[in-house]
Amino acid sequence: MRAAVLETHGEALSIRSVPDPDPDDHGVVLAVEACGICRSDWHAWAGHGEWVDDVPPEGQILGHEPAGRVIETGSDVDTLVEGDRVAVPFCLGDGSCPHCLSGHGNVCPNGLGLGFEPDAPGAFAELLHVPFADYNAARLPDSVRYGEMAALGCRYVTAYHALAHRATLTPGSWVAVHGCGGLGLSAIQIARALGGRVVAVDVREEALRKARDLGAHETVDAGAEAVPEAIRERTDGGADVSLDALGIAETCRNSVRSLARRGQHVQVGLTTEDERGEVSLPTDYMVGRELEFLGSRGMPPTRYGELFGLIETGVLDPGALVTREVSLEEVPDRIEAIGRYETVGIEVVTSF
Repeated sequence: MRAAVLETHGEALSIRSVPDPDPDDHGVVLAVEACGICRSDWHAWAGHGEWVDDVPPEGQILGHEPAGRVIETGSDVDTLVEGDRVAVPFCLGDGSCPHCLSGHGNVCPNGLGLGFEPDAPGAFAELLHVPFADYNAARLPDSVRYGEMAALGCRYVTAYHALAHRATLTPGSWVAVHGCGGLGLSAIQIARALGGRVVAVDVREEALRKARDLGAHETVDAGAEAVPEAIRERTDGGADVSLDALGIAETCRNSVRSLARRGQHVQVGLTTEDERGEVSLPTDYMVGRELEFLGSRGMPPTRYGELFGLIETGVLDPGALVTREVSLEEVPDRIEAIGRYETVGIEVVTSF
């Protein structure tokens, strides 16, 4: 099969032939129909993550936002058959640990990061092996295109889990979103659907325009305004929930300082080489206002049905975030474009 392979960190991915995968007894093989291109792929390509032992090895097939069609099943797979259309989370659980069994498979201690480690080759490829498939592969609604579903794999489900399950978002809550890439734009659409009032923050007018198109009530140009002060002014005291969807020190601290008293910050963006996983915070400020700092990672596969129901009824529309469909050959350039902040919305590979 053809795949996009990380040969050397920071150098263009290689599009080349690699062996086809065979299913483990508990796994399935998919024909990949679509795969989103995410900022986390750029982090992996650049070699970020050493500080949390999360650097993919050279030789890794990247890609972690897949949707596809089952073409082969392992002998122990019970719930899937050839021809099933499925989406796959990037945080793969083993389906049997206490976290998986209690509905929190996204933090499974025995789990695998799809596309980030040798035992879970990624989905920038014609074929993909999904381990523990009865647990990890979520059957797609018939009415939804593969390209729309590929947008779910990381950014959309991460934003949904952060706002629907981690934060306490009630109708009328002010929600600040710092960084309007694919993750931030997903959060804007989801926050609106859950009844929130949204303030979108970015330095790019094109991204802020897309945020307004998706329903942001207010926007803040971080290159021209003092962000915390601007948000507190626009929301009459601060955001009830604020997400750092980028992951740099500035957006993290701006998010915390833009909160109303007893507000919640949710960290979803990953840091870069500059921060190396560590950001200093105004802790006395947080104590005095009883602010909460929450982390959020992906979404348990057991919650996908909840999200699919909202998509089928038209409450949510991940397809509205897809701005470009590309071929496998274009993946190396599009990953590097993310690092140059040249992409808007979600780009999806649909031609392999």
